[in-house]
Amino acid sequence: MKTKVYNKEAFIALQSIIIKEITRYFRIWIQTLLPPAITMTLYFVIFGKLIGSRVGLMEGVSYMEYITPGLIMMAVITNSYSNVASSFYSAKFQRNIEELLVAPVPTLFILLGYVLGGASRGLIIGVIVTIVSSQFVDLNINNWGVVFFVIILTSIMFATAGLVNAVFAKSFDDISIIPTFVLTPLTYLGGVFYSIKMLPDFWQNVSLANPVLYMVNAFRYGFIGFSDIPIENAVILILFFIVGLFSLAYYLLAKGIGIRS
Repeated sequence: MKTKVYNKEAFIALQSIIIKEITRYFRIWIQTLLPPAITMTLYFVIFGKLIGSRVGLMEGVSYMEYITPGLIMMAVITNSYSNVASSFYSAKFQRNIEELLVAPVPTLFILLGYVLGGASRGLIIGVIVTIVSSQFVDLNINNWGVVFFVIILTSIMFATAGLVNAVFAKSFDDISIIPTFVLTPLTYLGGVFYSIKMLPDFWQNVSLANPVLYMVNAFRYGFIGFSDIPIENAVILILFFIVGLFSLAYYLLAKGIGIRS
């Protein structure tokens, strides 16, 4: 079995795509980097300070400390997804992506460029939200390895999902349907603000079908050492989705589905 070797120009193309993506969201930082910080500040003030003081302890920690990992993960998921969805669809709408596809750039590198660019925004947002949260709660990291591993994998996963959405989208409205009607409900019902142990048995079982629940709980374990879900199951699920979505995205790009007229 032959291993495909890419030349230097291919890696330069990959680097260029990533730099282009990073430059794009930094150029409009008021729209891309500032809003999550403001939104998360409101979450901490309302749910943490006002409501959290009435809730008391959750699994042995303050309510604010309990919801912090979920809020960080929610911001990472939303921004990783939306960055690639909007950027790739804009390139498709302006017909720029066709020029990239006919250029001597491997399909794998086009895919990696957009995914890593989108994941970088999610990770930067994660850092910003973490800094914001540190102003409201004393953050104690239980396991740094789990924190970094889960947040990186999750940002890659949702960046890839954003690209798949952009490929199938036929209008700018289409790239907002999934975040509005799928991602938002999944994140709010993904154990960000509560433990599924508080739910009746039936709804606990229903919640287990929500993939975001696994990511939030794995990330929470990295912070406070508590999780409703076994960490191994969460990691396996995330890797499964990454492989599936990445394979689908590669196939769509290679075949030009939703791109070539």
